[in-house]
Amino acid sequence: MFTPMFQKITFILLLLALFSCKNSDSNEKDKIKAARWLLGNWENNSADGNLSETWKKVNDSTFQAESYFIKEKDTLHFETITLKQKGEELTYNAAVKGQYDDKPVSFKLTTATEKQLVFENPKHDYPQKISYTQITPDSLVAKISGIQQGKPSSEQFSMKKTK
Repeated sequence: MFTPMFQKITFILLLLALFSCKNSDSNEKDKIKAARWLLGNWENNSADGNLSETWKKVNDSTFQAESYFIKEKDTLHFETITLKQKGEELTYNAAVKGQYDDKPVSFKLTTATEKQLVFENPKHDYPQKISYTQITPDSLVAKISGIQQGKPSSEQFSMKKTK
């Protein structure tokens, strides 16, 4: 009924279709996969107060976090963060309570290594750069930096994983 040549061509086309779908699907989420080490609860306790970030996986293309800075019983800073991969682009969207009508500010991924993620938005007032660097599986350094009031400025927070 079918010639051997027709069967071979059909088989090759099916294989090509299968592999091309598989590759595009796995590649699309690769950038957010590089951020998996962020998932969990992170804390920095100091005399100035307690900083806490909790990262959760929403789906294959989105991670979300809540970040609090509490001094005694007062919440001095609260933000929600969404790390989202769309196509080949990974963005870090931070919405700080009480700033910009609580709307998120986007930072694009500019550097990604196995242990570091750097996001930048040169048009934002401050910070223009946000980075996370994994030191060990249960410690990281979060850093914000840029130009503030005409001068270079940066703050960094060493954080330990609590779970």
